[in-house]
Amino acid sequence: MKPSFSLKRQLVVGALSVSLLAGCAAIDTTSSGSVGVQRKQYMSGLVSEAELNQTAAQQYAQTIGNARSQGALDVDAAQTERVRKISQRLIQQVGVFRPDAVNWTWEVHVLKSDDVNAWCMPGGKMAIYSGLIQKINATDDELAAVMGHEIAHALREHSREQVSQQMTTNIGLSVLSAVVGNSAVGDLGGTLSEVMFTLPNSRTHELEADRIGVELAARAGYDPRAAISLWEKMASLSTSGGPPEILSTHPSPQSRIADLQIAAERVLPLYQSAQK
Repeated sequence: MKPSFSLKRQLVVGALSVSLLAGCAAIDTTSSGSVGVQRKQYMSGLVSEAELNQTAAQQYAQTIGNARSQGALDVDAAQTERVRKISQRLIQQVGVFRPDAVNWTWEVHVLKSDDVNAWCMPGGKMAIYSGLIQKINATDDELAAVMGHEIAHALREHSREQVSQQMTTNIGLSVLSAVVGNSAVGDLGGTLSEVMFTLPNSRTHELEADRIGVELAARAGYDPRAAISLWEKMASLSTSGGPPEILSTHPSPQSRIADLQIAAERVLPLYQSAQK
């Protein structure tokens, strides 16, 4: 008896999953540090670190150029100097997690915007939004927590991990489309890209960045416990309460703060040593 269409699709998906995962290499982008981040990361050969860093540098240059033309780049000199001093102290500690990052071409700017946001692109290109500093009235320790978190995303190459997984998924879906027909791919594509890859990895990435971020801050002489007050302030800005954690790409504020409390206590001796 011939297999049903549904069974045929399941068999094809299973075979594709095995073959696509086999094409990904398990690597360690960083050492575990005192916070114990030890997850193996799976990267495909479809995009290299150098290629992504080059693309990020180009996009960053465009973003900075646009901000400059709009009069939104490093408007407050004192604010910019404050951010750069904190970032320099954090960057001096990145070698603990990956020595090669010490030689990245790091760059940080403050963008005038009401958005509460900050980011670090692959290769160390950073931006802090003035809205984040002002709306939560961030202390230096809290800014170090934010910036350490964003630096951690770059050190762990979370962007390349997501890009390579997404590219691998798209290739698999193209093959699947040819085998079982386009009408069967739509829902499957959403399930594969969102549930298998985007959601779980994004939650994992956030927790890893939190943990590495507090260690970077502690080693740089900033109180790692400030990450807790930071996210308490962030949570207070939200009036909607946000979606349930199971449906979100980020941890809930409650679980995030609970994990940060453990991580902050673990690296507190590093902070105390840095104060001597």
